[in-house]
Amino acid sequence: MKFLEDLFEGALWNSRFVILVAVIGSLIAGFVIFYMATVDVFILLQHALHYADSDMTAEARKALHDGTVSHIVEVVDGYLLATVMLIFSLGLYELFISDINQAHGSKASSKILVINSLDDLKSRLAKVILMIMIVTLFEHTLTMHITNALDLVYIGLSIALIALALYLSHAAEHGTPQDDSADDKGH
Repeated sequence: MKFLEDLFEGALWNSRFVILVAVIGSLIAGFVIFYMATVDVFILLQHALHYADSDMTAEARKALHDGTVSHIVEVVDGYLLATVMLIFSLGLYELFISDINQAHGSKASSKILVINSLDDLKSRLAKVILMIMIVTLFEHTLTMHITNALDLVYIGLSIALIALALYLSHAAEHGTPQDDSADDKGH
């Protein structure tokens, strides 16, 4: 009976290696997004070289300017998404498979790989996803055509909600001032 229990527990414990599929898939997806964003940068540079063209009309120059700003926001969005995939891949590996030995001697690992639980991983990913949402909202406001006062109210509300989300994510990470004073009373 002990043999069957050991065999089953060994198989159960080793089943965690299925996570390697998600680790490798996330890593590949991150590299693909990094590649695509970098190609977009080179294409953007090619278009931007025409900005100083003396034959360009004011309308064409404004369209190129607006398009360039919009593409830059898309590139930032792409790099942020690629970063999410990289953090996700590294975090899954550290949580389910093994610590990354080379990371423990690196100063950068303390900034990237402070992932000790699924909650830590979710928290890191949520922050980067929040930044992606902010960049996406910024991109949409660049192309938004304001036709009435209600459109301005919507923009203002979205900015207020972003501020609230940033405040709450910061407060969740560092604790609110009330939490600090409660700790002081307990000591």
